[in-house]
Amino acid sequence: MTPYAATLNVNYVRRALPGWRATLFGSFLWAATMGTSALINLLLDNWVTPEKIRTVSLLFAGGGALAFPVGLFAARLVSLGRGREVAFAAAMVCLVAATIGLTAGFYALQYRSYYAEWHAPVFTLTWGFQLAFTMAVASYQFMVLGIRLYFPLGFIALFAASLWFAQQRR
Repeated sequence: MTPYAATLNVNYVRRALPGWRATLFGSFLWAATMGTSALINLLLDNWVTPEKIRTVSLLFAGGGALAFPVGLFAARLVSLGRGREVAFAAAMVCLVAATIGLTAGFYALQYRSYYAEWHAPVFTLTWGFQLAFTMAVASYQFMVLGIRLYFPLGFIALFAASLWFAQQRR
């Protein structure tokens, strides 16, 4: 790779970085929306323990807070210099992937911390297998049971955020 090409790549990535205001405000709004979406669904499902409702809602809010900057950067990187249709699609895909992926990761860590009591000593081969399979099972369980907590509010927010993103100047 020539030095000129490396400079172009670095400049391309720098241009894709979102502004701090959009990132901070968007993260706050996205976290609040994802947490509220989970909260509403759990309350409508008549979950018994308020502590578990609070934990799951905070988990969704935390996943949303970290997912927004990641999804926004990825969408900007993919759609830089392209039309509004590409920007809209990139925002939809990147925000969905980041939000579900990071929230599933948080869920898997919470799941892992619960089962850690019964796992083998740390950094043994058995522990490594237990960690890998526990995280895989938790991620699968989140995909099956957790994604429904995003509907309908999370989907509406995704559509609105993607429209906002498509309207931004590049």
